[in-house]
Amino acid sequence: MTGSTQEPTRPERQASTGSDTDSRSLALHLLAAAVAVVVLLPLSWLLIAAERVGIAQAVEMLLQPDVFQVTVNSFVMVGLVTGFSILLGVPMAYLTVRTDLPFRRAFTILLALPLVVPSYIGAFAFVSAFSPRGQFQSLLAPLGIESIPSIYGLFGATLVITLYTYPYVFITTRAALKSLDTQLIDAARTLEHTKWEAFKRVTFPQIRPAIAAGSLLVALYALSDFGTPAIMRYDVFTRVIYIEYNSFGDGRNVAALLSLQLVAVTAFILAIESRVRDGGRIGTEGGYASGGRAAVSLGPWRWLAALACLFVAAVALIVPLTILSLWLVRGSASSVNYSVDLVALSLNSVSVSAAAALIATLCGLPIAYLASQRSSRLAALFERATYVGYAVPGIVLGLALVYLGATYGGALYRQGLIAFPLLIFAYVVRFLPQAVGSTRAGFLQVSERLPEAARTLGRTPLAAFRSVTLPLVAPSLLAGAALVFLTTMKELPATLLLRPPGFSTLVTGIWRAQASAEFGQAAMPALVLLVVSGVSMLVLLTMEGYDVE
Repeated sequence: MTGSTQEPTRPERQASTGSDTDSRSLALHLLAAAVAVVVLLPLSWLLIAAERVGIAQAVEMLLQPDVFQVTVNSFVMVGLVTGFSILLGVPMAYLTVRTDLPFRRAFTILLALPLVVPSYIGAFAFVSAFSPRGQFQSLLAPLGIESIPSIYGLFGATLVITLYTYPYVFITTRAALKSLDTQLIDAARTLEHTKWEAFKRVTFPQIRPAIAAGSLLVALYALSDFGTPAIMRYDVFTRVIYIEYNSFGDGRNVAALLSLQLVAVTAFILAIESRVRDGGRIGTEGGYASGGRAAVSLGPWRWLAALACLFVAAVALIVPLTILSLWLVRGSASSVNYSVDLVALSLNSVSVSAAAALIATLCGLPIAYLASQRSSRLAALFERATYVGYAVPGIVLGLALVYLGATYGGALYRQGLIAFPLLIFAYVVRFLPQAVGSTRAGFLQVSERLPEAARTLGRTPLAAFRSVTLPLVAPSLLAGAALVFLTTMKELPATLLLRPPGFSTLVTGIWRAQASAEFGQAAMPALVLLVVSGVSMLVLLTMEGYDVE
């Protein structure tokens, strides 16, 4: 009788624990695999479209002079934007970390703020200010200047996208400089290297991966940007795909083939970034981080450097704020209806963004946990699969879901009943990596001993995760959700293509007003979007403890 009530022996407990661990691991892998497969599902449209057109017709379409020109235009614009972003971001990061630049804290914030301005809002503002008949020309009219050079085309698109994407390079490079091994720099100086030689031989190799990471974000943004090239009337992949899709005849086939080509260009950019990143190193192994110590004295040049930083931040921030304020003053007289519309647009934007942030956080949780706990290739594969949606431009993702909905949605799609779920799904696929990356970083900071201690006190694995691990990673979960919320609020092409009939957001309201030249109607939604983006960024910086010293 007593033998039947004995507790399991140690080997029996270990076997039971091992069995539970294996079952949990299998369930976790299956859940992560399901999320990865769903994320990759929209890309099946590209393969279906290519097979439907046929190889011969596809080659004939892609070899047309217009298609070749679009490819060249896209490469040129992406190359120029990336190059200028590096030329702006790296020196300003160096100035705010490694020199005695005046007001470094203020400049760090000002130089990062353009990131909250959607490039299409910047494009609206710059066209209004610097077009041949814009606000700037009206100021020059009393001087006899009747027109100024056009801002449309490659110049305008490159200028605007650069101003609102260089912070990617600035932020990543600055983070690398703050963790720089300064002993190596001091050693180089003792060997009578000049400041430039020390930077070239010591500093640059260590910050090169960070520059490559920021440049990758810039290049992917420039390649996928739809609003700015459309406003600047510059034919790149995204603009031509949108035009072809809404045209007659073989337009949709051309749009599908151009989308496939755009994905191929994206893969090419990812491969280049991987090659550039290899061989670099970031860290302070055996050395001391630079922290906030200003190691380089600029002397009398410090004020000129401060003016240069102030000029960049002023152009990126003052121009759109000034133009939006002018639009607001000259806005429509129907303020009552306008206020009602603004409230509805804001509520719609917040609701879809909050839904996308919640679902993306929940979907990213198993993948982030698996990636942080397992070193297997399968876990890494699942994590990498989530990044495909972020790398694929929003217009391609939107067209893919439109095709899948129209082909397989039947009456539900025709009646608009699944349009809202498709829109949320597009946001989740597009921005899931932001939730995964933030959550994975949080899991990596949790010591394995803490949930193990809870297990020894009799907690089940799920109870230990819920009571110990989850509260510790909650700030990272919230940071990832806030980032998804912020980027969803600003997403333009997927929203234009997938929004349900009669459903408008701040983004679509801005775009509609701009398309009809009712700039006063675009002012308030744009300002609301900027305020929400700015608050979201401040929340992110607060939760992540970002140091601006």
